[in-house]
Amino acid sequence: MKVKAKKHLGQHFLNDENIARDIAEGLTWEGYDRVLEIGPGMGVLTKYILQAKKNIEVVEIDTESVEYLQEVYQPFYPGFKIHSEDFLKMDFSSKFDEQIAILGNFPYNISSQIIFKTIDERENVPELCGMFQKEVAERIASKKGTKDYGILSVLAQAYYHCEYLFTVPEHVFTPPPKVKSGVIIMKRYRTEIEGVDRSKFVQVVKAGFGQRRKTLRNALKSVGIPEQLNEHEFLNLRAEQLSVEDFIELTKLMQ
Repeated sequence: MKVKAKKHLGQHFLNDENIARDIAEGLTWEGYDRVLEIGPGMGVLTKYILQAKKNIEVVEIDTESVEYLQEVYQPFYPGFKIHSEDFLKMDFSSKFDEQIAILGNFPYNISSQIIFKTIDERENVPELCGMFQKEVAERIASKKGTKDYGILSVLAQAYYHCEYLFTVPEHVFTPPPKVKSGVIIMKRYRTEIEGVDRSKFVQVVKAGFGQRRKTLRNALKSVGIPEQLNEHEFLNLRAEQLSVEDFIELTKLMQ
């Protein structure tokens, strides 16, 4: 049995075993002993976790892939659990009562949503390791002052140390995508930011980068700048010039 890659699900199956092994081995297993793989397809990453006798659960929306995994892997690994549902709609608090990392060759069409979902579930997710479209991977790990630095960078790095690991060429997939891919690892270092209202922080970051060519004095008008902040040096800068900690400090001043 083979699974056909489906365009509407953004599927590109990795067929290079060395790269698959490198991604699976990117997990540190520090502070957790269970992993959830998103979109396993035919299990190219899955098998390396199972062979290492580690605990893995998978979430897969493609019924054909679910049938394949049930036939090829489940009979030989009794504890192997398959969630046949949409990762973006999963309720972590009801499904997982322990820390669980995230792994995957992630569908390009929901890559940013996967990051935002991970951030929302950060209390349960100590680590994420996986493959995204290269430009998305670079954006997640980029630092202030670069063209890739933006909303995704700041919101992810506010809770996770993000590192770009390596680039993956197009020809190692079936079907090959039109772009290169990049593998990153995100390691949680905090779950909350003391003294900061989470929704206000998101609002400030999104507004700041929403008009990234403008200074923050103009970009933040829509969220309301307190009068006492009018002379602050932050307002004369553009969003890309502020570090994550600068955005945190700015949010505190605007609360």
